[in-house]
Amino acid sequence: MVGIVLVSHSSRLVDGLRDLLTELSKGVVPVETAGGTADGGLGTSEELILGAIARADHGDGVLLLADIGSSVLTALTVLDDLDRTDLRLADAPLVEGGVAAVVTASTGATLSDVLAAAEDARAARKLP
Repeated sequence: MVGIVLVSHSSRLVDGLRDLLTELSKGVVPVETAGGTADGGLGTSEELILGAIARADHGDGVLLLADIGSSVLTALTVLDDLDRTDLRLADAPLVEGGVAAVVTASTGATLSDVLAAAEDARAARKLP
């Protein structure tokens, strides 16, 4: 099963999103968070991202979704340092991409398919 890591400046933001995604996947998809700093403040933390990746990694790869700015840059730095082909960062909106990713991952899809689903969510319209 592909794991999902949610990266944000705010732990409260990604903790709430994790609740939604866990419910949508009926707990089948490992969804972990790396929100805020180690001391609970706003920001991003390489250590928290590394820990979330380790917890979400069940052998089929891990997809990261990040909110904005330094969360994206920090996630990219972690992925560059790890230099693993089974870790990817989606160019996708955090909420819509997370929903698409977890629904796709829950079918047993590959990391490439989960990434594509998350990135396709960028084009999802909310209004007709």
